[in-house]
Amino acid sequence: MSEKTQLVIVSGLSGSGKTIALNALEDIGYYCIDNLPMCLTPSLTEVIEQTTGNLYKHIAIGIDARSRSDEIKQFPLLLAKLKQTDIEFNIVFLQANSEVILKRFSETRRKHPLTHSKMSLIDAIEQEKLILAPIVEKADVFIDTSNINVHALREIIRSRISHKTDALSIMFQSFGFKYGAPNDADFVFDVRCLPNPHWEPELRSQTGRDQGVIDFLSAHESVQDMTDQIQSFLSNWIPQFERDNRSYLTIAIGCTGGQHRSVYSAEKISQHFIEEYPNLIVRHRELS
Repeated sequence: MSEKTQLVIVSGLSGSGKTIALNALEDIGYYCIDNLPMCLTPSLTEVIEQTTGNLYKHIAIGIDARSRSDEIKQFPLLLAKLKQTDIEFNIVFLQANSEVILKRFSETRRKHPLTHSKMSLIDAIEQEKLILAPIVEKADVFIDTSNINVHALREIIRSRISHKTDALSIMFQSFGFKYGAPNDADFVFDVRCLPNPHWEPELRSQTGRDQGVIDFLSAHESVQDMTDQIQSFLSNWIPQFERDNRSYLTIAIGCTGGQHRSVYSAEKISQHFIEEYPNLIVRHRELS
């Protein structure tokens, strides 16, 4: 195999967006198989290695709680076998908080795969978390879909996964604390102590990407100090993650509403790292 096959294993809680993620991967050229029983995965890898051409150069499989729990417990063993092949793989795990998942199931009237006459929906959600724990422990990328829509999820999948290279992929994400802090971040920085452009009438409708807000915030020494110190911290520790063979890193920066200070900070700090880490993206959750 001249070019290594890229395999993405997509898993996550029911209602968190796994089907959307697989569809997004299919849109960028991945051959996708949903709900593949784990017992068939070794056979699939054999087929991949024996197939010539580009048919299976980029492949994604969905594994979820519909697989038997005793099979999912063997997930670490499956990964150990994959490491002995020429297939490069990454594991994406999607999650959302229980309240959001309950709301999604009630709105779509879909049936949770674990519910039955003696198990309520909320109990099924908690049971699913336990079943999928072996996959969670090995995941490379966590995506919390609690506060993002379908279009934002597709964009995250396309930008973070795509046709991955060996370089570390970094995502800077701004957010608003009043909408909930992200659960999928490796680092979370709070910039709510900085001067707030919201209280300037002419800046209230703008964002941290607009020149008026940029001028306002850059004029304050405290803003410069905060961004410099976050930048210095990350400069020291991102290389440590690289040495630990991490493929993905998510850095979240939050203010109250996710419109001004966090957006400005994410944009400014990310500029320092873009040349060294070309696989860097910036996403503003509340501006999506």
